[in-house]
Amino acid sequence: MPARRTSVPEARRRVSALLRAWGADQQVRDDVELVVTELFTNAVRHTGSEKVGCELALVGAHIRIEVTDQGGGGASAPQVQPGSVDKECGRGLFLVGALSESWGSRPDGSGLGRTVWADLPYTAATH
Repeated sequence: MPARRTSVPEARRRVSALLRAWGADQQVRDDVELVVTELFTNAVRHTGSEKVGCELALVGAHIRIEVTDQGGGGASAPQVQPGSVDKECGRGLFLVGALSESWGSRPDGSGLGRTVWADLPYTAATH
């Protein structure tokens, strides 16, 4: 998707539709949507990317979220900043860490960009 702020709600809508198709329960959908929003927003704000990719995979009892940027803009590996929970900006990765069983980042396949990933627990909706 284009690396623009206007792409963030579209990414969230697509993720929501996919999770509904997978039968995820409401809490899972809410948590995954929030993590995607935070990671996608960071890629748009902190890199010089023209495009940002977002992939979800159901792996056993987990959902793997991967958001990949093209690099640029002096972006380094993401990390939670001390005291960020009390600041208006900087809470995103704290939330990602709180909602995820694990998360991290790695260089993308080109070596220029970065993929930030997060694993969240998956439970199906009960009918």
